[in-house]
Amino acid sequence: TEGPSSKLWQLPSTLEHTAELTTGIAQRSGDFWVCSNTIMSKGTSIKDALVKWAAKTGEDAKECKEVKLYMQIPPIEKMDAALSTLAVCEVLSLSSNCIEKITNLNGLKSLRVLSLGRNLIKNLTGLEAVADTLQELWISYNNVEKLKGITVLAKLKVLYMSNNNVKDWGEFSKLAELRQLENLLFVGNPLEEKHSAEGDWRDQALRRLPKLKKLDGFPVVGQEEDEEQ
Repeated sequence: TEGPSSKLWQLPSTLEHTAELTTGIAQRSGDFWVCSNTIMSKGTSIKDALVKWAAKTGEDAKECKEVKLYMQIPPIEKMDAALSTLAVCEVLSLSSNCIEKITNLNGLKSLRVLSLGRNLIKNLTGLEAVADTLQELWISYNNVEKLKGITVLAKLKVLYMSNNNVKDWGEFSKLAELRQLENLLFVGNPLEEKHSAEGDWRDQALRRLPKLKKLDGFPVVGQEEDEEQ
């Protein structure tokens, strides 16, 4: 996994709410989990993580609007059915674990923010259950290459998906179906790296997503001053 030397950590202070910084992962100073069966034979279940969280906070997760299950020891490997108990949860953090698939979100009827940064997620299927409520998806530092599945999120305003594996404009253009998307973090994807090196990343991205108000931590000013007049 990448540490503080990655491009995400070099962004300006205007990027105040990335998944990594907000959930406290930065406190580990770059010492992140390595997911391997040789290191951890059995992951923490969601049920056990909720029990630990309740013991730590003194709160009943079933009644909380914000639940933080990031960086479990050993890490969470599956989003299991115990998530269905979080009916009133609006902000859920599962970042810095070893989750491979997005599943079992059916019971989260109030979810607005889902943080899944620093896991092993390869695709975005499984989000249908929160399509009517989710406004922010934080999924940086995963293995996402295809964006099939994200277009169901009709109310999504914020998407942090830096350091994934999106390689072509065909996939990127699917984000245009997110009519309310305002804030996109995309640095560290092969597509962004290629076009940043060529000097046309921002122009190309904004041409495809003209409604963005912020791209990679920087405000979009007057649609780049109306293409410089």
